[in-house]
Amino acid sequence: SYASSWVPYHYESAMECRVLSIQSHVVRGYVGNKSASFPLQVLGFEVDSINSVQFSNHTGYSHWKGQVLTADELHVLYEGIKLNNVHHYDYVLTGYTRDTSFLEMVVDIVQELKRANPNLVYVCDPVLGDHGSMYVPQNLYPVYKNKVVPVADIITPNQFEAELLTGKNISTEKDAVEVMDLLHAMGPDTVVITSSDLPPRLGDRFLVSLGSQRHVRPDGSRTTQRVRIEVPKVDAVFVGTGDLFAAMLLAWTHHYPNDLKMACEKTFSVMHHVIQRTISYAHELAGPGRRPSPPQLELRMVQSKADIEDPAIVTEATVIS
Repeated sequence: SYASSWVPYHYESAMECRVLSIQSHVVRGYVGNKSASFPLQVLGFEVDSINSVQFSNHTGYSHWKGQVLTADELHVLYEGIKLNNVHHYDYVLTGYTRDTSFLEMVVDIVQELKRANPNLVYVCDPVLGDHGSMYVPQNLYPVYKNKVVPVADIITPNQFEAELLTGKNISTEKDAVEVMDLLHAMGPDTVVITSSDLPPRLGDRFLVSLGSQRHVRPDGSRTTQRVRIEVPKVDAVFVGTGDLFAAMLLAWTHHYPNDLKMACEKTFSVMHHVIQRTISYAHELAGPGRRPSPPQLELRMVQSKADIEDPAIVTEATVIS
């Protein structure tokens, strides 16, 4: 056949990078898999999506309808992939979940995929809550802490989630470094605290984010790179930004595996461009002096294709000792 004479299969599989993304799906708008798939595809990744829910739109709208995938249904989909022997993945990506049995099934799948490919990287956004309160059921916390984080390689908690997972408060940069070290000790080699309440050096219109990446040198010794990023605050509530962030961190750590500074600069710059485009569009639609509505604040993802592919660097990360 044309396909078999075109290129040897082993060559093809060696070249492509494949992500299994287990996240929400919405018919309209950008959240979960809708936020992650297009940007990853634009950057050359093959994305296999399992939709943990299928909703009409995100739950920030006045109305939403839809279906939720159960742990058993997740297992059935995974079994189908496995029966065809196409369960070789380079990455797994997960975000918001409300169900412990679903989350435990994800862990089982990740562990099995890691046995098939020991180099698989699991990127996890451990969504628990923000600003001091949980917005998922309490019983998810021990599952994340004891089962999910230990099998994760890259995690993207906010300050509240990082404190919750380690049991330590962050009030200084030194605290943040200690919390990131505690998170490393739990499993993940790469930790990015996406937002914090630390005082920004650039003034109160900025937010401080921090990253830490552990490396094992060829001689077996360990080294850790830590960075601090100050990003401009935005006066609007977006949905799907955390999902986009985790996807972009996956992509840019893949392209810069030993340079967390560059990976963070690229990732935060993409976020900046997408958010700025979304804000100016939303304000244009809403009209002067009116607060944009949830549909008007949907991320301008397709319009940001060029920025996703090659973001102009607008946020500089500083290496911290």
